[in-house]
Amino acid sequence: MGDLQSLRDFIKCLDQQSLPRILQVCSGVYFQGSIYELSGSEVCLSTGDLVKIIGIELLSIFCEEIDTGVSFELPTGYSGHFRLVAEDLPYNTIEEIVGLCPVGVDVCGSFTFISQNELTIDNFTLPAGKQLTLLSVEVARNGESLARCQLVGQNMASAEMLLPLSLKGEFYECQSDRGYSLQEIMSSSRLSCRHFQSINEKSSRGLLVFSPVYEISGIMHMRKNIVKFPSSLEVDVQDVTEQFQDLVFITPLSMTEVASQPKASFPTMAEILDGPEGNQFFNCSWFQELQRGRHLVLHGCGITTMILASTPKGRKGKQYFIISEGYGGRMRRRAREFESVYELYLALSQSPGLKVSVTRHCEEVEEEGMPALSIGEQLEVLGMVPTAGLQDKFGAAQTVESLICKRTMEVDDEDEEDEEDNIEEITLPLFMAGHFVEKLSDNKKYKLTDLLSSSLPLDIKVVTRDKDLEKDPLMGLPALKLEEMFTETMVLASLPNKPDWCFELPVNWLQMSLCFTSDHLPWPGHESPELHVQTVTEVTEKFYYEYHKLISKTEEPPPRPPKRKPSSSEMPKNPPKPGSKSSKLRSTVTKQLDNLSLGQTKGKRAPAPPPPEDTPDQPPPVLPRKSISTENLSTHNTYVKSPIAALNSANRDSDSEHDYESIEETIKNPHESLFY
Repeated sequence: MGDLQSLRDFIKCLDQQSLPRILQVCSGVYFQGSIYELSGSEVCLSTGDLVKIIGIELLSIFCEEIDTGVSFELPTGYSGHFRLVAEDLPYNTIEEIVGLCPVGVDVCGSFTFISQNELTIDNFTLPAGKQLTLLSVEVARNGESLARCQLVGQNMASAEMLLPLSLKGEFYECQSDRGYSLQEIMSSSRLSCRHFQSINEKSSRGLLVFSPVYEISGIMHMRKNIVKFPSSLEVDVQDVTEQFQDLVFITPLSMTEVASQPKASFPTMAEILDGPEGNQFFNCSWFQELQRGRHLVLHGCGITTMILASTPKGRKGKQYFIISEGYGGRMRRRAREFESVYELYLALSQSPGLKVSVTRHCEEVEEEGMPALSIGEQLEVLGMVPTAGLQDKFGAAQTVESLICKRTMEVDDEDEEDEEDNIEEITLPLFMAGHFVEKLSDNKKYKLTDLLSSSLPLDIKVVTRDKDLEKDPLMGLPALKLEEMFTETMVLASLPNKPDWCFELPVNWLQMSLCFTSDHLPWPGHESPELHVQTVTEVTEKFYYEYHKLISKTEEPPPRPPKRKPSSSEMPKNPPKPGSKSSKLRSTVTKQLDNLSLGQTKGKRAPAPPPPEDTPDQPPPVLPRKSISTENLSTHNTYVKSPIAALNSANRDSDSEHDYESIEETIKNPHESLFY
């Protein structure tokens, strides 16, 4: 086990050839469970965590000026040069020089020193102050270690001499004028811890020390990606590579990553690391088992065709299911019910040859082109055709989309010979309301796969349960609508205590993480047992609506009915001339009515007829309606004449088709006082 040291010092002295190394976090400012985002990477260092260092890369260099304490960052590609500052501390032996400094002339220079005293070696005397350059270390025949040094004399003449490592003296490093680049300093362990001066800036003669910052690439427990963090973190670490060299780091996998594993990886055991907490998509028994720490048997994965189904709204509300194509129950088609002609149009586009029966009477509205329908009439929907509707305000006929249907009237037994006379073609506008039920001609039991070739939606009823299921949730439902078909990536899983009863995990709808374990499969031998797959999964209403949001399926609303042409009785018979007294009075009253109308827009109200010029100063007759409520005075009623129109109408013949009530002259309504 290595010594306790800071992360900065450990990485600074780390030999990259020894990677990978396993470190244990011992102490620091990054407390238990704390998460920090550094340079876009999320880092969590807790006391006791193990980190496997797999690579380091130089990020930048911090330069600190010793005299002032000012520090700044230099990029790795800095082009300036620095001069090495000789140390004032003496070396006592040649062996000390060799031990502390690299031997040999390399790209980073060599070590040059002088002796403060005169040296006598064999028969040769070396004067004090002569510069010696350390070249190499050799071993003599007698086993003595010698340092080969180069001596530079006058006229640049050089000579080599051997100095025993045990030679004692007072040796000092010589100041060199050579400049070193930042890359040369950082690539040499001898130079990276020395002091320098800047050559480029003459005014700056302060001592500089460099501290490299590395980006550490490591693997941690419970992290599926390689973690990257700087070496400048203030944490203490310990090298525990020898104690944990066989440790396997757990890699969490999302559901998508599980489904992307090769087929040879299955079947296998897995442990749930993070369960789908807060998920509100499933309402089934197996979903309650997906909790942290639980184990699952993963049998395989694949793409499955699913059908989204729903039940009619009942006492317990609507239920929603996703049904796999492997469902083995039998079902009969169920007649669909329609509440409007527009729903018939939608059904026709999905299943041509639609035949329905009328289940409620509909009165004829000739002005809007709606024919009368009676209970029991049979309709065969043929197609859609444009028909002429009511005229707009400019007198042009509006085009209305309508369904053309073949109607068969109910006949008595005596009139069977004239059955052809009871068949006619009618047009039903799409905006028409009605009540219809689909007419089916077969009572056959279908498999789900047989119905997939038909156009959806389909109304069905399950009449025979799926025998491969412990409990078929579709059996006993009064009705079920098969709405849409889609494909989904599924992971087939089961619980260890019931390995043969499987359920399908939808990959795109479960936010959870797993990890593969080396536990033994819960069955003897190498062959898996016969599997029973839960092909019906009950989902929630949230799943239903989130699915429709995902596919962005929006249906157009049913067409609006054409605007009704106002009848002649609502139009004024004697329009006033512009500029007349009655015209001005009517304009004032109209403005006051518009101010009282909260729910109407201007231009949609028929103008009121003008009052007679000799209108006496007395209250007008009561409004033409059965009851008067002062609570509704602010809402304009287009079907009631204004008081002035009522007054004008009172002067007409008494045999009018409207029988207005009369009241005493002393009673005045609040809104009538407003007009006068």
